[in-house]
Formats: sequence, C-alpha cells, structure tokens
Amino acid sequence: MLMRTDPFREMDRIVQQLTGTSGTWSKPSVMPMDAYREGDVYVIAFDLPGVSPEAVDIDVERNMLTVRAERRPAAKGDTVQMELSERPLGAFSRQVMLADTLDTEHIEADYDAGVLTLRIPIAERAKPRKISISISGSGRKQISG
Repeated sequence: MLMRTDPFREMDRIVQQLTGTSGTWSKPSVMPMDAYREGDVYVIAFDLPGVSPEAVDIDVERNMLTVRAERRPAAKGDTVQMELSERPLGAFSRQVMLADTLDTEHIEADYDAGVLTLRIPIAERAKPRKISISISGSGRKQISG
C-alpha cells in the first residue's frame, strides 16, 4: 500500500543518533512509523513523543502524504543547569507515497500519548466485488461469478 521514498533515511537516522544532531527544517530528522491494514482501513502510526498536536502538520498532494512536526526544548529558568539531554529536539518529517487504492479524501487523524495515527480508507473501486454474467439466448438468465 505504500512505498518508501528515500532508501537512505534509515542510515541518516542512525547517523543522527550517533552524532546527537537534531533535525532542522532544511534537514529534518525522520520519525519512526508503523503501517498496516486493518480490515478496509490502512493505518499509519507515527511516534512523536513530547510533540504538541498544534506542532504537527499533515498534508496530501496527489498520493504523497507528508507529516511534519517540531519539538522545542521546554522553557527552563536561568537557574537550571542541564546535566544530560538525550531526548531529540528540532524538526521531524516523513513522506509516504500512498497507493492509488487508498481514499485520500477521507483520511482521519488522531493524536494520543505521543502517537499520531492516520486512518485511510481503502477506496471503493479497489475493494473486491462480484461480477454478474448474463447468458444470451432464449432464457436470459443472470449468473453471479
């Protein structure tokens, strides 16, 4: 149902983890995701812990789904001295090429406990259906196949 658009994103993510670099708007960090089919709905879940729902932007152009988010550092007073900072900050982005069989007009988005979940229905034209066969001749009988 989807295609990865950049085969080197996983390598970039590993390098960012090792070097401790944060994502910027020109080179955002990748966000982890799961994708699966649940009945007649395709589900994509993105991990965005600590990101405010207002800081998430979702758009679809043609069949390209783009999710962008930003996680800013928490405001700290002048007396705070940071001892350790491992939680990723900055910009995050993920692009997913959606199949033509998905109904991108009816995407639903839900954000709960740091997980953004998109539900994309399977398009009616992509669902299996029976085709009836008509028999020509004297009796004109319909047979479902």
